[in-house]
Amino acid sequence: MKRRLFLLCLVLTLVNLNIKAQQKLGGISSEMLNDIKKSYINHKIDGIGNAISNNEIKKLAFNRKNVNANDIYFSNRIKSKGITDQKSSGRCWLFCSLNVIRNKVITKNSLGEFQFSQNYAFFWDQLEKANLFLQNIIENKDKPMDDKKVEWLFKNPIGDGGQWTGLVNITQKYGLVPSDIMPETKNSESTNVMSSILANKLREDGLMLRDLSTKGAKGDALQKQKTEMLGEIYKILVYCLGEPPTEFTWRYKDASGKISEPKKYTPVSFFKEFVNINLGDYVMLMNDPSRPFYKLYEVEYDRHTFDGDNWKYINLPIDVIKEISKNSILDSNALYFSCDVGKQLFSEKGILDVNNYDYDNLFGIKFGMDKKQRIQTFESGSSHGMTLIAVDLDKDNKPIKWLLENSWGNAGFEGHLIMTDKWFEEYMFRLVVNKKYVPAEVLKVLEQKAILLPPWDPMFQPEE
Repeated sequence: MKRRLFLLCLVLTLVNLNIKAQQKLGGISSEMLNDIKKSYINHKIDGIGNAISNNEIKKLAFNRKNVNANDIYFSNRIKSKGITDQKSSGRCWLFCSLNVIRNKVITKNSLGEFQFSQNYAFFWDQLEKANLFLQNIIENKDKPMDDKKVEWLFKNPIGDGGQWTGLVNITQKYGLVPSDIMPETKNSESTNVMSSILANKLREDGLMLRDLSTKGAKGDALQKQKTEMLGEIYKILVYCLGEPPTEFTWRYKDASGKISEPKKYTPVSFFKEFVNINLGDYVMLMNDPSRPFYKLYEVEYDRHTFDGDNWKYINLPIDVIKEISKNSILDSNALYFSCDVGKQLFSEKGILDVNNYDYDNLFGIKFGMDKKQRIQTFESGSSHGMTLIAVDLDKDNKPIKWLLENSWGNAGFEGHLIMTDKWFEEYMFRLVVNKKYVPAEVLKVLEQKAILLPPWDPMFQPEE
């Protein structure tokens, strides 16, 4: 009997010690749980729980007083012709980049509505990204599988997202074609399944290259194997997207209705002769308050071609970026603009305004992170690229709001998003602009040795 009592006491003691250990290590104790509940009980409002649990949170948080806070007029707007639609794909960066060029081409050639073939550029983007992945696997073949770079490569073998420098490298190498020469396909407009198939195959190929290396295969043998692998990737791309033309005959109708004479081009000659824009004249700017301003940064592996360049950006205060943006628009030059588009977006009317949704009052809780803190905690980052085409200025020449040409068809405000100046400050990240609008002291930053950031950095988020 005494033995049983002793064992029972021992068990209870151990249980009590275990509970105390959990509490000491940060577990939720019964006392703590009571305190947690009090914060709700002491501040609850009758009916709020029923309202929130039975309705969409965004609709309840929507600030109805803000509906008509922004009109649809802009003091300075670049003319554009035709809204594009990326459909169910992550190619916003491509549509946005091509729309920046498109505006200049339409003006220079007095065109009616005109589009480049996004599918053509996307085909080469995907093949080049496949090569980039496989070559980086070869470059890192001696590192273990749990090495952070190797792990990142296998997590991110390919995707349809990207940014401006991808278009620069692809265009310089492969040129461009009009949309009617290589039109969209089902799988360019809806990329998910194709992307999954490509990623699956590339991961398998990456393992095979590593295995060959451990068995003694060297440079030439690995390159030969990589070429064979890329042949299979090319086949998948042709089946899904069509085969890109090597030459084509094309003519166009200008804004007055006059039809040009047919002319034969290659994609590269078309870019040089008909487009004729020096993409090297552009520079990428960033507003990242989590890092020092007036510094040059570079993200490792953030490129679309192995023989291309990682994208580099100059980090600047937001007021400097806004002034550069304004000057470009006043001179009728559109800009590549990327942002965290999902934050405070009233999609029905296409309004980006920090006052659209009031979650603080709905829940009775303060949401207080600033832009720097949101970046550091992965709460906010660049997620979508659009073309910045207008600014509305007040009597003191200060921005009130901005206009973005989107690539979501006619969604929002006639295919556009209206953005308040405050929203610009809080959620804008990347901007690509012609260097002639950038002050000389800012351009001198390009002479610095770039600070290399890892690909898993918060700033490495391809626009989709």
